[in-house]
Amino acid sequence: IIMTKKRIILEMGHGNDMHGGDYTKAALRAVQDAIHHSSLPFTRSLNIPLEDLDIDVTIAVQKPEAVDQNVVAKSLPVGKATVRVVKGGLDIPYPERSGASVIATAAIAVRCDLQSYLKQG
Repeated sequence: IIMTKKRIILEMGHGNDMHGGDYTKAALRAVQDAIHHSSLPFTRSLNIPLEDLDIDVTIAVQKPEAVDQNVVAKSLPVGKATVRVVKGGLDIPYPERSGASVIATAAIAVRCDLQSYLKQG
């Protein structure tokens, strides 16, 4: 029987780079905002190895190509991260000079084959 990993948590966050226009920095802050709203105590209760968690990250910014996906993936403290960057977020231009404040949004889904761990207990 092939077990399918199910989404067991979904968190959202937002982050910005007010002055530097750095899309990766804004994305990292959005990811940190999202993961600081969560706790995964069931992993200890069910003896689920943290490396068994699949972490699906979706980042939305106005310039998706400007986000370093590897840096974002490495910022996740557990699991195997997959990062996807899409068009979204918000840029707020500076009228007095060039550049913009960059706002990123993040959605983080954690997936796990929870059934296999429930059967073990």
